[in-house]
Amino acid sequence: MAEQEGITIKKEDFSEWYTEVCNKAELADIRYNVKGFVVFRPWAVKTMNNMFKLLEDELESKGHSPALFQAVIHESNFKKEAEHVEGFLPEVFWVTKAGSGAEKLEEPLALRPTSETAMYKMYSIWVRSWRDLPLKIYQKCQVWRYEGKATRPFIRGREFYWIEAHDVFETEKEAMNQVKEDMETTENTIHKKFAIPFIFFQRPQHDKFAGAVNTYAADTILPDGKVLQLPSTHLLGQNFSKSFNIKFTDKEKKERYTWQTCYGPCVSRIFAAVIALHGDDKGLVLPPEIASLQIIIVPISKSKDDEIVKKAHDIYKKIKHKFSAMIDDRTEYTPGWKYNYWEMKGVPLRIEIGPRDLRNKQFMLVRRDTGEKIVVKENRIEEIEDVMKKIQENLIKKADEYFKENLREAKNFDDMKNTLEKKGGIVKIEWCGKKACAEDMKEKTSGGVIRGTMFGKEEKPKGMCVNCKTKATQVVYIAKQY
Repeated sequence: MAEQEGITIKKEDFSEWYTEVCNKAELADIRYNVKGFVVFRPWAVKTMNNMFKLLEDELESKGHSPALFQAVIHESNFKKEAEHVEGFLPEVFWVTKAGSGAEKLEEPLALRPTSETAMYKMYSIWVRSWRDLPLKIYQKCQVWRYEGKATRPFIRGREFYWIEAHDVFETEKEAMNQVKEDMETTENTIHKKFAIPFIFFQRPQHDKFAGAVNTYAADTILPDGKVLQLPSTHLLGQNFSKSFNIKFTDKEKKERYTWQTCYGPCVSRIFAAVIALHGDDKGLVLPPEIASLQIIIVPISKSKDDEIVKKAHDIYKKIKHKFSAMIDDRTEYTPGWKYNYWEMKGVPLRIEIGPRDLRNKQFMLVRRDTGEKIVVKENRIEEIEDVMKKIQENLIKKADEYFKENLREAKNFDDMKNTLEKKGGIVKIEWCGKKACAEDMKEKTSGGVIRGTMFGKEEKPKGMCVNCKTKATQVVYIAKQY
């Protein structure tokens, strides 16, 4: 492992800081020679795998089953739902040739930008009776989109990694209940486990998922004041069931079209929020719930085989069944270098053991989130569990406070524009509900986008639209976005 300099850029310069953390914490490498495609390195993938598992466990606890569907979609399948294809067509990668002679395929194949048109072809075969419902299936997979905007590791790229759950029901009420369940899944994992705060918005009709009746999406706020969309959940209604002929015979032996939803937590993008929200001027800070390495044990010794190292192994044996831990007993690096290295990697807790600790039958805990040092007697090793809980709770609390501080309100256009430009965050405004007005605001604010109405909170407008001065019909939230 080569010597490397620590983080040299302060987090207040977020864009450059983010790039440096991705590089020096060995999370991603942008030097792959296809534009828009990034290599995710082992340290990032290990964390993302834990995030995937938490999401998958939550989905399966709520009745979802895993499956794997093909990555390619027949052009005829892809084009069955008109609004859907219109929305995604500009982003599709097409496979048109194959084989050593590069023979042209009879029908072009789309690399899936999302899997509705792949999965629902099969759903139309599988669903026959009310007994087959509800059908709740998810898959963990990659999708590809010909993204035209500037790409950044994890935040935006042309290939990303996610879970997509596609559910089928007898009634609209059941489908809407699933949307609410998806929001609960987001709270239980992304907030409580990943320590990322958010608001669920109902997107305006002009910004909904292509082919959906309504779209609901969770937005968080990054340190530069821009929002990042996390999972979205879509009420598809019967749009796709009618296009793909997904019918069932009900208990009265009448044939009916199904009601559908889909839910898509993009883990690679959510990981970007983990980096951005919790990291500091030393590098990553990982919540214990998702860290692939929760505890690093550093014996302060010049030997690999003295009493200090033996004590490190004793501690490791006592905690390895409860925590992911490792001993860094390398003698070619100083203790200070190791501290900096594992801090950059974001390991939640460090255990230090030196000669004095050995004499006093104790060890030192060092929290990554606060830097606090805690002396623990070796017969009180169970205190580690309490410290780990406090780290998780503190990261949630700190992120929640930051999020709350960046929720603002504007009564007029100038106030809104100045807030977006100077402070960022999410700004509450009153709006007329017209797409043309939203587009005008986006242009005049250099990127302010209507995020939607806050789901589950009825807010009635009292005045005029902040932009066009006509009667406001909605209380909405606006922000600049990635």
